[in-house]
Amino acid sequence: MPEWTTLGKILIGIGFGIVALGLLLVALDRIPGFGNSLSWLGKLPGDISIKREHVSFYFPLATSIVLSILLSLLFYIVGWLFRR
Repeated sequence: MPEWTTLGKILIGIGFGIVALGLLLVALDRIPGFGNSLSWLGKLPGDISIKREHVSFYFPLATSIVLSILLSLLFYIVGWLFRR
């Protein structure tokens, strides 16, 4: 069952990556000058926001595209590093 071992190691690595990202975001929020470094996220020009009297609708279209591109590049680089 070496396949399960490999999958377990991958899941542990993903978990550590998420924890590291969370700690980085918390640390950036406490450093003066970097607290608003990600404030643009969710407020890009292509994001759809409709506000009416009793209803509001928000769809982060441009933010989703930017995050998709960034994550695709990240996964490509990680995959390239593991193939070497």
